[in-house]
Amino acid sequence: MPIATINIVEGRSDEQKEKLIEKVTLAIHEAIDAPIANVRVILNEMPKQHFGIAGQSVKKMGR
Repeated sequence: MPIATINIVEGRSDEQKEKLIEKVTLAIHEAIDAPIANVRVILNEMPKQHFGIAGQSVKKMGR
């Protein structure tokens, strides 16, 4: 049973997250021939102040 864990910064719509889960599931299915029913996708959504680039949080950077 393949499990994909994806870390993303908050701010995406439910529709975007649903589409991401669908596309990742299909990519795993196509890449390794795993049955779609066996593919698991976990999205970890983090606050913007919990992710940094070049010494600043993305919240502080305005992203």
